[in-house]
Amino acid sequence: MKIFFLFTFSTFFWSPFEQAAASVHYDKILTHSRIRARDQGQNVCALQQVMGTKKKYFSTCRNWYQGAICGKKATVLYECCPGYMKMDGMRGCPAVAPIDHVYGTLGIVGATSTQHYSDISKLRGELEGRGSFTFFAPSSEAWEQLNSEIHRNLIDNVNIELYSALHHHMVNKRMLTKDLKNGMTLVSMYNDQKLLINHYPNGVVTVNCARVIYGNQIATNGVVHVIDRVLTAVGNTIQDFIEVEDDLSSLRAAAITSDVLDILGKPGHYTLFAPTNEAFERLPRGLLERIMGDKVASEALVKFHILNTLQCSEAITGGAAYETLEGNTVEVGCDGESLTVNGVKMVKRKDIVTSNGVIHLIDEVLIPDSAKQVTELGGAQQTTFTDLMIQLGLASSLRPEGQYTLLVPLNGAFSDDTLRMDQRRLKTILQNHIINVKVGLNELYNGQELETIGGKLLRVFLYRTAVCIENSCMVRGSKEGRNGFIHILRQIINPAEKTLHEMLRNDKRFSVFLSLVKAADLDDVLSQPGKWTLFVPTNDAFKGLTDDDKDILIRDKNALRNILLYHLTQGVFIGSGFEPGVTNILKTIQGGKLYLKTVNDTLLINELKSRESDLMATNGVIHVIDKLLYPADLPVGNDQLLTILKKLIKYIQIKFVRGSAFKEIPLTFYKPIIKTYTKIIDGRPVEVTEKKVTEERIIQGPEIKYTRITAGGSDNEEKLKKLLEDEVTKVTKFIEGDGHLLEDEEIKRLLQGAGTEYTKVTKVIEGEPQIIEREIKKVHLEEAPVRKEQPTRRTQGGTARRRTRLAYP
Repeated sequence: MKIFFLFTFSTFFWSPFEQAAASVHYDKILTHSRIRARDQGQNVCALQQVMGTKKKYFSTCRNWYQGAICGKKATVLYECCPGYMKMDGMRGCPAVAPIDHVYGTLGIVGATSTQHYSDISKLRGELEGRGSFTFFAPSSEAWEQLNSEIHRNLIDNVNIELYSALHHHMVNKRMLTKDLKNGMTLVSMYNDQKLLINHYPNGVVTVNCARVIYGNQIATNGVVHVIDRVLTAVGNTIQDFIEVEDDLSSLRAAAITSDVLDILGKPGHYTLFAPTNEAFERLPRGLLERIMGDKVASEALVKFHILNTLQCSEAITGGAAYETLEGNTVEVGCDGESLTVNGVKMVKRKDIVTSNGVIHLIDEVLIPDSAKQVTELGGAQQTTFTDLMIQLGLASSLRPEGQYTLLVPLNGAFSDDTLRMDQRRLKTILQNHIINVKVGLNELYNGQELETIGGKLLRVFLYRTAVCIENSCMVRGSKEGRNGFIHILRQIINPAEKTLHEMLRNDKRFSVFLSLVKAADLDDVLSQPGKWTLFVPTNDAFKGLTDDDKDILIRDKNALRNILLYHLTQGVFIGSGFEPGVTNILKTIQGGKLYLKTVNDTLLINELKSRESDLMATNGVIHVIDKLLYPADLPVGNDQLLTILKKLIKYIQIKFVRGSAFKEIPLTFYKPIIKTYTKIIDGRPVEVTEKKVTEERIIQGPEIKYTRITAGGSDNEEKLKKLLEDEVTKVTKFIEGDGHLLEDEEIKRLLQGAGTEYTKVTKVIEGEPQIIEREIKKVHLEEAPVRKEQPTRRTQGGTARRRTRLAYP
């Protein structure tokens, strides 16, 4: 039976003691290749060959399923796995390849040029003799690609030059691929020259950046690994190379200025992407001078070109990110035979191997964000903002030594109407996106306020998967420059100018809702400082509501408050801050729950679409809806009210439980305004504290007259005094729950000096001898000794039964 050899890549003798240790990347990739070809027969491996080239690879899963290597289509080949061969008439590769000495093995693996040169240089005897060698044998194609002058010099002096060159490819002990650890250094048999070994996760093994293409072919006196290029001696460091290479004088100057050059003279495993002089000449002169004049920026620039790992070009079969000495990453990939950096073909010459790393010459200068001014950080999607900054003179106003944060909207955020605005107004808009301090993403926190250069305060809202500034949420892409940060936003920021109440009052769409808010005595809640989210139905939500229906609603204050406060939640929730497609549950002030989610950039509230979202107020945010919200689990016990609600709410079935009543919701969920300021009284400054207090009391006695007292100017002084003498003898002042009586003279002093406003409204409850008195007082209190509290006095008509409740905005 005729036996013939199939010369394969990376041949490997699969002996029992090697199988147990075959656990490194090369051997794992080989195992996967065997599995992929299991349908082709015994001991068959699958390879990928890059179309148009002779390059073959045992591929990673990524390359295999992409069907490409370095962006080029790859065809699938099936060949005998390393160490096996075919037999006539049999499927697969059932035979084991024989073993010969190193010289004979060179012929088995197809390294015939190396075998020939070993013969003419008198190395053959050594390769056939006793010993244990590792021979990194250049393929025949590798000898053809060798520089012609170097090749000719070797052939002209076979006994010394060629013999020494071949010895440089040998190690005086057997080293299988499993023994070739990443980063290790071997000593060759020529003048103890170093051989730098790298073993990469994708299974590629290199020696001085030459890729092992046929590996682990066992010989009786060693092992042969076929490599794809001829090795040259390595002696200098990266620093040595830079110092003598004329085409790197600009890089040399930058490395000296930044004190980085010495690093490249130390032991290590570096990769340097070295810009040529031509690359530096392409930079704008002002930019280069600024960077070179700033030691921090120049250091960042040089370090951004250095990796702390050794990346040979032949090991790169796809894109990957690598960390630089500067701290940020660069994307190193390949496009056919070309090496790419950050997706750009810029490598002019690759794999200049030194004793402490490898150099790739590039024709562009890589500028890290840390060496850029904040105005230079914008990318292709932020050009509208950066162009406007330049046109309106804002870019030049940002000093290089300053500290700034730019909140940059995407290009699509700028509508045609916005761009056609008056330049002064447009400049104001841009100023609202510039913060006068340097604030990184990890320094932002919920409730934080950032002051713009235009004097506006912007609020920060943090959610589970989003960070928002006022109405606009961030997208990925925050960067730190030399003098600031840039954060990318979806929309133009609209700083809040008005309270929730003012926004409702100024928009006719909300007039019905606002009238109900007023009837429920909830004006103060929407007027006072706070953090609220309000879901506001437009007037369309109340179509069909008659005046009689409205009166019925207003008379049942508990029902009205329950309905209205179901539209209000504590906290500011921006629609674009919600994780898309995920339901968020918010508890309302009424006590029920709202279910919110965003679908296709539309906010849904209880599955109802918000017609307009993220209208910012100084005390919260408004989301506009066209339906009245109602908690599905809240029963109605009144026929009239049920009829009214069924007119307005048709998207859910409202429960009816006869006799059930709405719970009372006290206005204790918000706090009073407290302001402290200095006021000139009688020519001297006095600290004044202003509080707004709402008081409700139940007292016994006859009907009390309606009295309104308002402080005014000096013309009203006599009138006020008369009113006080005739109708007011005492006033109870309630501050944070403590009540005590003030004498008449103090009342006059408060009214005249501190400008107190006092309003009292009295109303009789029908059929009962009780009076509900509601007082809203703005009390301006001068800083003075606290008076001793006096006992509560009896009211006319018997012993008073007083219940006091303070409602805090």
